[in-house]
Amino acid sequence: MAGNGDTNSDTSGAVFGDERPKIGVLALQGDFAEHLNILRGLGVRAVEVRTLEDLAGLDGLIVPGGESTTIGKMMLSSGLSDGIRSFFYKGGPVWGTCAGMVLAASATTGPRQPLLALMPALVERNGFGRQVHSFEAELDIEGFDGAFTGVFIRAPFFESVGPGIEVLSKIEEKVVAARGDNILVTAFHPELTDDVRFHEYFLREVCDL
Repeated sequence: MAGNGDTNSDTSGAVFGDERPKIGVLALQGDFAEHLNILRGLGVRAVEVRTLEDLAGLDGLIVPGGESTTIGKMMLSSGLSDGIRSFFYKGGPVWGTCAGMVLAASATTGPRQPLLALMPALVERNGFGRQVHSFEAELDIEGFDGAFTGVFIRAPFFESVGPGIEVLSKIEEKVVAARGDNILVTAFHPELTDDVRFHEYFLREVCDL
């Protein structure tokens, strides 16, 4: 598992030239390592974010899947909740996957829990069932050529979204991918597939890189 350093052995930095973007992945709990590996394969300086200081100089931030209540409590105790909100409201791009999608919402249908409230949306935690109900689905994604395989593990969905939010994909009218000006959310786990199009989309369309 990678540490906070930016060094890595890949040579794909040529994609971005000498000034490679720096993307952080919240590394308090969950599957952050998979995101880091994909980003580095795309030529990005990918770093773990564990403290407020780690947010400095980022060109984007991914909040990964995991246990949303646990991640939320750890963000509160570390001060990262306010730090991430400040990063976001100053224009910093954020992508939340699965638990990250829950945390990005402004309200939840379930028990109260810490939320970042970065997107006006009502989220249903574990909306597709528990671990035993995990599944894969071929998704039509707005702006993508060809279907994307979504890996759903205790996945949430948005029951509704507010103004200014573009819905990118649905399953039976349940919103499973959406974006705003500087935020992207997915109910599924693109980092658990070999398809890097969502990571490329985040870098290109949300981070404007």
